[in-house]
Amino acid sequence: MAEHHFHLKADWPGGRNNVGYIDAGKLKTEISIPKEMNGPDIGTNPDEMLLGAASTCYIITLAAMIERAGLPLKEMGLTSEGIVDVTDGIFTYQKIIHRPKVVLKKDASKDDLVRLDRLVKKAETSCMISKAIKGNVELSLEADTSITG
Repeated sequence: MAEHHFHLKADWPGGRNNVGYIDAGKLKTEISIPKEMNGPDIGTNPDEMLLGAASTCYIITLAAMIERAGLPLKEMGLTSEGIVDVTDGIFTYQKIIHRPKVVLKKDASKDDLVRLDRLVKKAETSCMISKAIKGNVELSLEADTSITG
């Protein structure tokens, strides 16, 4: 069994509306509460970071699956949306919607497109971050897959 360890150091000067700093190796940024939650909105925040983790995990997992399947990929991209519910002052990360757009090369077959559609769905359940938040945050896909030309 292999274990991978990741580390993060956080500095926070104190108080709700202050600005802190995180250093996680290649990720170095200021952090604060977002403006939507009446914060100073400097740097990033936990809501964006969770969305970023889920989105990057999904797109990298999908890319690896497409490559292993030998599908003729032309291009792919992703937009994602995180929805936080605030009820009675309680903040709950409710839902993440991934909207992948994947285009196969013009020589792709209809069978390739069917295989791609299966992989687009499978990547969500295979991603490590999706597995970690399963049961706590609803995950949804709105995929756009096609063959160019």
